[in-house]
Amino acid sequence: MTNEKHVWGLAGLLLGIAVMVLSSALWAAYQPQSSMMPRGLMRWNQGMMGNWIGSAEIDAHFIEQMISHHESAVEMAELALERAEHEELKALAAEIKDAQTREIENMRGWYRQWYGKEADEYWGSGPMMGRGTMGRMMRFEADIQNLETAESFDKAFIEAMIPHHGMAVMMAQMAVDTAKRSEIRSLSREIIESQSEEIEKMRQWHEEWY
Repeated sequence: MTNEKHVWGLAGLLLGIAVMVLSSALWAAYQPQSSMMPRGLMRWNQGMMGNWIGSAEIDAHFIEQMISHHESAVEMAELALERAEHEELKALAAEIKDAQTREIENMRGWYRQWYGKEADEYWGSGPMMGRGTMGRMMRFEADIQNLETAESFDKAFIEAMIPHHGMAVMMAQMAVDTAKRSEIRSLSREIIESQSEEIEKMRQWHEEWY
């Protein structure tokens, strides 16, 4: 048992390092030329990913983390519906809100069915990054505040949402290969397809508008 724990611990450490490297590469690949990834976003995503990589309950952790990730995207989309100047961006925000709200409800339903409790209960326990009240409060509060006060909202939204979508795609790509349940793998493939398309749209708009 001790040796098994050591093996899993080493595997988790190595995978965590890989995630940090991939996160940096992901940002370099997706970012518009003039932007910088918010530091809070990078720290939050790296900690979030490290929680469930290598876990025996990867499906549960995927749901827990993706729900939170989706909820932050919905918050940002709701703000865009109020503040965005370009109609294209408002339309995209509406699509993001509708699609990710629906996916949140699906994931909550699976969690209740498979684990006999609400996914929200996860946030009240455990010392790991992203767990507990403080971890949940860290969900992009600084980035939401930046969007609320940004002089060029559309530009700030694109530069925040591209890496946000990029991290969801990365999580989904890992789940496609590691998730145990077909529902999670199917959802992950849908996330990869839809959010990759949205990333490309936003990159094109950023080039055209700025």
